[in-house]
Amino acid sequence: MTHPGSATKALSPNQLEKQQQIIEAARVVLARDGLAGCTARAVADASPLTKSAIHYYFADMDDLVDRAMAGHIDAFVRTLRTAADKHEQPADRFWAVVRDYLNTFQERPSVATLWFGYWISATTKNRLAAIESMHSTVTAIFTELLAAVEVDNPARRADALFSYLLGTVVREAVAPRPFRTLQSQITEICDL
Repeated sequence: MTHPGSATKALSPNQLEKQQQIIEAARVVLARDGLAGCTARAVADASPLTKSAIHYYFADMDDLVDRAMAGHIDAFVRTLRTAADKHEQPADRFWAVVRDYLNTFQERPSVATLWFGYWISATTKNRLAAIESMHSTVTAIFTELLAAVEVDNPARRADALFSYLLGTVVREAVAPRPFRTLQSQITEICDL
């Protein structure tokens, strides 16, 4: 069966709107109920469309979850960019984004649970392109900010920073540390 959401068939504007409604409903369900709660029934209940419409527009729930999680990451990066835009100096922009990144997970621990749960699920299902896309989206903003403060090899440092931040999110859930401690470690990682 060919699904409208597949690359083999172009969607009309009306179909694209319906597909986007389903993705937005899935984002709501993921944020509210987590990965395990994101079923076709739950998404249908959260959207103006039916369960059969979900199956019509998406080949499987994994495809829908990938698209919904990409939407969450895009929204997250927009929030980070907003934090940066409040500052003029490159270093201030960088630290505002780092602080906002960490605050997101500290203030809403369910975000970390969803993010890590999704990564585990996608990895076990060999849906690695979705994970790599998320990684690239987040590291791109750090690469941009580190280039602006003129560190050596900003892409490599952004990748190291992202790995550090992922581990820090987990560690901070167990034993929070003052931001100045994290800032000192990040300064070393990024050679600021």
